[in-house]
Amino acid sequence: MVSAPADLLRQRGIQVTAQRLAVLRAVSGQPHITADAVAEVVRAEIGAISLQSVYDALGLLVAEGLIRRIQPSGSPARFEDRVGDNHHHLICRICGRVVDIDCAVGSTPCLTAADDMGYEIDEAEVAYWGRCPECLAQARTTSPSDPPTGRRRSRLQLPSQ
Repeated sequence: MVSAPADLLRQRGIQVTAQRLAVLRAVSGQPHITADAVAEVVRAEIGAISLQSVYDALGLLVAEGLIRRIQPSGSPARFEDRVGDNHHHLICRICGRVVDIDCAVGSTPCLTAADDMGYEIDEAEVAYWGRCPECLAQARTTSPSDPPTGRRRSRLQLPSQ
């Protein structure tokens, strides 16, 4: 973050609390962090905090545009402090790792819809799915008879009619 966390809160008219500051620092320190992980980081920093308080702080910070919430399919919501630039994400299907990727075009919304249906589009959210370099390397060294490791994204199967 460019400004001090307390200054960011004050600029938005948000009361500065130890919990909100710790949540902001946790999100800044670990891009694409889950709420559960934020709670662990905050507890290590300031002591006891309820998960509900973490969710409340995250919700407020998202609503005020200080952090961004993304929710890749099959994954818990994740939070980051990279806001306002309409970047996208690469997500590993095996381990769930999420990394930022800049827009190919460079200006918001980075994509143009074939038919905007009368909407004024100001953002495009793209998630690229694949395998990260570490999971690819592991797959190359694992024999075909070894059981797969890591987490795989499940696919919805509809009953046949």
